[in-house]
Amino acid sequence: MSTATARPSTAAITTSRRSRRNADRDDDTRKTNWWATAVIAVCSLTVLIPLYLAVVVALKTPDQLVSGTGFEWPTVVRWENFSEAWERTQFPQALMNTAFITVGAVVFTMLTSSVAAYALARNMHRPFFKGVFYYLLAALFIPFPIIMLPLVKQTAMFGLDNQVGVIVLYTIYGLSLNVFIYSAYIRSIPLELEEAARVDGASTWRIFWQIIFPLLAPMNATVGILTCVWAWNDFILPLVVLTDPGARTLPLAQYVLQGQFNTDYTVAFASYLMAMAPLLIVYIFSQRWVISGVTRGSIK
Repeated sequence: MSTATARPSTAAITTSRRSRRNADRDDDTRKTNWWATAVIAVCSLTVLIPLYLAVVVALKTPDQLVSGTGFEWPTVVRWENFSEAWERTQFPQALMNTAFITVGAVVFTMLTSSVAAYALARNMHRPFFKGVFYYLLAALFIPFPIIMLPLVKQTAMFGLDNQVGVIVLYTIYGLSLNVFIYSAYIRSIPLELEEAARVDGASTWRIFWQIIFPLLAPMNATVGILTCVWAWNDFILPLVVLTDPGARTLPLAQYVLQGQFNTDYTVAFASYLMAMAPLLIVYIFSQRWVISGVTRGSIK
């Protein structure tokens, strides 16, 4: 065998060196990812500190609360705090009111925002639709306190100072951000899918509901979660809109526990945990659908 035949070619040597560099780069990337994962995990665990404090305070007596730093586990667990919070906040009625507003806001938000975003995303080349899109984006920079007082007068004038009015307001005020989220995703969906459906005789509404809307599963999950958390925990909008004490939500019901000169923090923290529990239960049972929707949306 000749020497020229035994020696590897220049192209082979270059390919080998490139492969080694890529392997070293992948190793560095994996190490960096492990460090980032560890930092994120440690930072995520910090949420357990206020959660632990809330549980500990809710299980203490007022005397135990003032005697220590607040982080000690109670020597005598006082479960009566939860029953007292149940009665003082009228928890069942407040829970039903909050659930009705939250479910209504989530459903109407996903339906209206997705339709509006589809119309804007597919007609962004037209000046009118582009102007509407930027008009909605501009609404993101308007603070709510500026329009709060005119809002109170308008809702009372149109008879919307009730739970239905709160649902309508959540749908309208979430339109700007939700349209921005939906439209960015809709523009990534190939137009060939709609063109094929139009060739088969499908109308615009049928294309949206049977083709586009099912593909919006990950965005529906995102918008649904954001709207659900917002409507469930919001305090200021129900406070200024609702006039019937029987229609108050959980945050308003917890507000009655705040006295002018003193506050029973043990009962208040018990009510906070009770208000937080339904949302956690819903997430535990629905997380697999949320994750599966995100996974399906990442593969098109």
